[in-house]
Order: sequence, then C-alpha cells, then structure tokens
Amino acid sequence: MERMPAARRAERNGVCENGVRHLFIINPAAGKKNTTAQLEALLEKLSFPHEVVYTTGEGDAQRFTEEAARTGEPVRVYACGGDGTLNEVVNGAAGHSHVAITNVPKGTGNDFLKIFGPDYRALFYNLEALSAGPETPFDLIDCNGKLGIDVVCAGVDARIAADVHRYKDWWFVSGIGAYILSLLENVFLRGIARPITVHMGEIRWEDKPASLLCICNGRHYGGGFMPVGDAMPDDGILDMLLVRKVGLFTFLRLVGKYAKGLYKEYPELIQDYHGAAVSFSAKELITVVVDGEVMRDTAFTVRLSEKKVNFFYPAGAVYRPGGTGAAVSFSCGTLF
Repeated sequence: MERMPAARRAERNGVCENGVRHLFIINPAAGKKNTTAQLEALLEKLSFPHEVVYTTGEGDAQRFTEEAARTGEPVRVYACGGDGTLNEVVNGAAGHSHVAITNVPKGTGNDFLKIFGPDYRALFYNLEALSAGPETPFDLIDCNGKLGIDVVCAGVDARIAADVHRYKDWWFVSGIGAYILSLLENVFLRGIARPITVHMGEIRWEDKPASLLCICNGRHYGGGFMPVGDAMPDDGILDMLLVRKVGLFTFLRLVGKYAKGLYKEYPELIQDYHGAAVSFSAKELITVVVDGEVMRDTAFTVRLSEKKVNFFYPAGAVYRPGGTGAAVSFSCGTLF
C-alpha cells in the first residue's frame, strides 16, 4: 500500500453495507520501523471497506477522530500506535455515542490493552475479528480537562517516565538506556519523595512528603506495573494509591510488590481509596503522566469523567479478571 500524507485518505469510502465507517489512523512513528509496512500489508487483505490516514505530528489522531465524529455517521476508529495515539483518539471520541474506538498495538507499550491478557497483540492484530467485535462503554479519567482511559500517575514514577523522553533525544542513548538514566537521576540523585497535599475521600495528606500517587481506570502502566489488579474500566470507580515517603532501600524492596498489585500487604506504607475524585497540589510543579502524556502544574483535580467512550475488541476477548465483560454485539453487514 502506498504511504499517504496525513491529510489524504485511502480511495475506498470505508463504509460497510450496514453504514458503519471504518477509519484506521496510523502513527508511522510508533513502534519499530517495519511495523507500518506490516500493518499496511494486513490492511490490503481486509474483506471490508475502510479508510486509512497517517499522522505526521502531535494532535493529528485527535483531529482525525473529531472530524469523523462531526459527520454524525456511525464510525469505528482504529488507533494504530501506542498509548499516546490511543489517548488522542480517546480525547476525540469521548462522549460521542456513534463513535467506537480500539487500539491496534503498533506501539512499544500499549499498556491499556494488557487488560485483555498476555495475548493482546495477537488478538488486536486480527483485524477481521476486531472489526466485527463487540463494544462496551468504558469510563474515562478527567485530569485537569485532559482525558485518559488507563492510568494517571504523579510522583517519582511520573518523573521517571517524563525524563525518559528527554534522554531519548540523545542520539547515543537507546530506549532502555534512557530509562536507566532517568531512573538513576530521579531515584538516586533527586530523591524519591516530594511534599504534596492530597485529598481523596476521607484521606487528608497535608503538605507532607509522598513517593507517588496513582489513579487507575485500567490496570497497567509504565511497561510492567499493575498496581491494582482488579481495576475495571467500566465499573464507575477510580482506584487510587498513595505511597508514603520511603527511603531508597524500602523503595527497592517495595517496588516489585507494588508492580504486582500487592498494595494491601503494606497498609503502613500505601493508602488506598476507591471513588470518583482526588485533588492534589504542591508549592512546586508536579509532574503528572496521563496514559503516557506528560502534564505539569501545581494543582490537579482528577475525577471520573462524565463522558465515556465506546471501546470495541474481538469477540471472546476478556478484560474482566476471571470473567467476561458486558458488551454490545456488532457485525458489518453480510461481510462476516
């Protein structure tokens, strides 16, 4: 398939016999170099009409989604990239009942899709099954007006994630090298805990050092962390963890347990709250990461958004631990 500029669409009209449009938004910068060509080869073999657009910069995926939503026509949008591409599509589709979205895991992270189990890449690269799969309204997180579908974090983990991008700009540093440099800087040189005020439910943490705060709608972030293993994206609840100030050796001992969702084993170090909102502030700028996107401010309100987004996935895929997710069935005319 010929690579097309961002503003140009594939020649097919992208509309199935039942009137549903299929729009693939490809981020060529996501993932390894050959992933775009591999995806294009799969798209050439699809049995249903579809459109393809390419992003060339930040905000393109959200803009394409918003344009599709404004037509008022039923549309399924495929965010072909990582968590950042998915986040842009989420922000473009939120609140539109005629729009459904999904994520083709072309990126290196794709943390949100991990709720569907270890085989999520194979599941979501089966584009024929994905196109005909069911959809479910998923909750969203509102962080100072920025919407997210997965996890919001603030603290040492957010600072590490944010600084990885800075080190990646160094031509002689690899991806894992950038992570290691950021980890060394933020844990060993700058210190783990910072003063912060946090209000969540009855918990009042007043201008005291804390190591991190995470707010979960999904279950995974940071490549390998699953702080709340039973977090659900459709239960109307945000699962929040506040980690108190810890020293270096405690941090190193605790981080593996935290990553496995074992926070209940450490009530003296980790406070949990499960509700609809949290506010936090500090005298200095707080680094916050929303689905991999970095924000900085001195005060944040994170809450369950009034908007939802319809998310579709292959039939039989399970995102509910030990069970199934409630879904609305879908088919593309007589093509399947």
